[in-house]
Amino acid sequence: MNGEMFLNGCLVISITALLLAMAVIIVRIVRGPTLPDRILGLDTLVTVSIGVIATFGIITGFPIYVDIAIALGLVGFLSTIALANFLLRCGDASLTPPGDGAPVGGQDNA
Repeated sequence: MNGEMFLNGCLVISITALLLAMAVIIVRIVRGPTLPDRILGLDTLVTVSIGVIATFGIITGFPIYVDIAIALGLVGFLSTIALANFLLRCGDASLTPPGDGAPVGGQDNA
């Protein structure tokens, strides 16, 4: 077994594992009981997508995919921060523990 065969085998295994992870994450996003669960699932989906893009870049040999993965990482990070900020400002009933009228964090949003 030479190095190229080993690399191809590792790439097939990694693409398979990443696609399987994407399927599980999509199920979690659809079934997530609360909005924060769905946001966390979307953030994880972006992370796994970066792995798929980077692996595809290795397979094709084009280094431009690394730039695309970096840009997707930045956009994914900023969107997670924006959604978390939205939840803190607007509030969500699923974030409040049962029996407690105070929002998460103990501060009043009014």
